[in-house]
Amino acid sequence: MTPAPFDPFAYAHAHRREIVWMSQNTNHLVPPEVVGHALRQAIEERRYEGYPIAAGEPELLQLVREDFGLPDGFVTTVSAGATETLYMLTRALLSPGDEVIATDPSYLIIHKFIELSGARTVNLDVYAPPYRLTADRIRAALTPKTRMILLIDPLNPLGSAYPREELRAIAEIARDHKLLLLHDVTYRDFKRDPANAADFAPEQTITIWSAAKNCGLAGLRVGGLIARPELARPILRYNTNDLGVNVLAQIATIAALRTKPTWIESIRSTTRENGARIRAAAESVPGVRVPVFPSDANMFVLDILDTGLTPEAVQEDLLLRHGVFVRAGNYLSPKFGHRFVRVSFSNPPAEVDRFVQAFPRAIEALRSPRPRA
Repeated sequence: MTPAPFDPFAYAHAHRREIVWMSQNTNHLVPPEVVGHALRQAIEERRYEGYPIAAGEPELLQLVREDFGLPDGFVTTVSAGATETLYMLTRALLSPGDEVIATDPSYLIIHKFIELSGARTVNLDVYAPPYRLTADRIRAALTPKTRMILLIDPLNPLGSAYPREELRAIAEIARDHKLLLLHDVTYRDFKRDPANAADFAPEQTITIWSAAKNCGLAGLRVGGLIARPELARPILRYNTNDLGVNVLAQIATIAALRTKPTWIESIRSTTRENGARIRAAAESVPGVRVPVFPSDANMFVLDILDTGLTPEAVQEDLLLRHGVFVRAGNYLSPKFGHRFVRVSFSNPPAEVDRFVQAFPRAIEALRSPRPRA
């Protein structure tokens, strides 16, 4: 009987108390009391016994609107994670034969949803400076079939971001050509100069928000969209959560967004310090480089091509021998995934210490010839 292939996520979850989780860009720095009290109170009140408000808790929707600072006239929705909203909108707004200008590397789950709608992505290589799309490249890639531009800002996995004026120029392309502009800003709270594409092309832009990374609530699955009513209406036809999104998850997000101004700057600061330490440790190893630094997100990639090692081997060795979980690049890039591992670092500094110690040892051990049995 052929043994099942090694599943790093099953292993990491089974050993979660021993693992430094640097594989999914999750945020482990939000003080636990931020949501702990709110959840305990909600459980004591047995809020879980009733259905939530179908459209979302009004305070949550208002806090999201205030967080983005967009003017009146936009619809805000809540779903079971931003991923659910991404699936809904691709099914609602794309048709067979449509093209979506996107990138490689990218968050490929969105590409999968685009393909399920019958459309296809036109993936522009961005694994070279400036490590993002530009207005000129988008303009050159337009065809009569182009329906949407996908901007992940900052970009997962590279950590590169769209400067305000470049974002304006891309939004103007969407406006002039009557294209949809999907602005996924999951990591906006780590960006040094965040801006909304909806400020420049409100009729074309669908903004995707998430509480997973900024609020440290990835496991509770809360996100949604912000868009003009004429864009939001057809998307909501595909909403399967007609009885609402998990009430405890919404309560936790409300508690986090209420208090975010008191702790987000400390998280940004620690995250950036962590990134600098990881870069220094990584680039001290021959054959390793960090293409994008500083990152405008809470992750970047380590290019290990010149080490002669595979990302999968590095991922497995770090996980099994050192208890440090990073992500192999094939999850994020068909063309360049063989070159890199992605490392996220919204982690306590003591966990970063473990990476700093483990990474050089893992590379050295994998490079060394193994003795024959």
